[in-house]
Amino acid sequence: MGRGKIEIKRIENTTNRQVTFSKRRGGLMKKAHELSVLCDAHLGLIIFSSSGKMYEYCSSQSSMQQIIERYQKVSGTRIQEYDNQLVYSEMTRMKNETDRLQASMRHFTGEDLASLPYNDLHQLEEQLENSVNKVRARKNQLLNQQLDNLRRKEQILQEQNSHLYRCLIEHQAAMEHQQSLMEQSTEHTVLDHFGLYAEEQGRNMLQLSTLSPQINPYRLQPTQPNLQETNLQGHGLQLWY
Repeated sequence: MGRGKIEIKRIENTTNRQVTFSKRRGGLMKKAHELSVLCDAHLGLIIFSSSGKMYEYCSSQSSMQQIIERYQKVSGTRIQEYDNQLVYSEMTRMKNETDRLQASMRHFTGEDLASLPYNDLHQLEEQLENSVNKVRARKNQLLNQQLDNLRRKEQILQEQNSHLYRCLIEHQAAMEHQQSLMEQSTEHTVLDHFGLYAEEQGRNMLQLSTLSPQINPYRLQPTQPNLQETNLQGHGLQLWY
C-alpha cells in the first residue's frame, strides 16, 4: 500500500523545517553526485538555507567557476566582473556570519572557551546571567500559577470536607433522636403493661370483695363460758358453721 500524498507547503515549525532541509539537501546532493558519476555530467549545485548558510556541490571534473563561465557562454548572458566579485564577497560574508553564530552557540553551551579573551568571557557571562534571570522569572511565574491552582483545589477540598462533616453531624443527631424516641416508646410500653396489670388486679380484688358475702366461710367466734362446767377454765373458741 503506497504512502499518502504529502502536501507541498512551507513547514511552519522551525525544528521540523531544519530537519527536513537537512534530509532533502543530503538527498539532492547525493542525486547530483550520482548523475555526475553515472552519466559523466558536468554540474554545479548551490543551496542557501533559510538562515543564509551556503552549501554547494560541483562535479569532480570541473570547478564551480568553470561551470558558471560555461553557463554564461551557452545562455548568452554575461555577468560583469564586479558583480561576480560582489556575489562571492556576499557569499563569504554570509559564511563568516554563519561560522560566527555557530561559534557563539558553542560558547553559550560552554564549549570552545579557551580561545576567548577576558572581555569576551565577561560579556558572555552577563548574557548568560541575563538569560538565567529570564528563565528563573518564567519558572517562578509557572510555580506561582501551580501554587494558585493548589490553593484553589485545597479550598474546594476543605469545603467538601466541611459539607461531609455537617452531613455526618446531622445524621448522628438524627440517629440519637431516633434512639431516644425508641427508648421513650419502650418505657411507655412497660409502664402501660404494668398499669394494665395493676388495673386487672384491682378488678379481681373488687370481684372477690363483691362475692365474699355470698360465700359461707367458716368463722371463728369466741365461746361464752359455761357456768355449769366448772372443770373448764378460761374462755374457749367454738367453731360455728
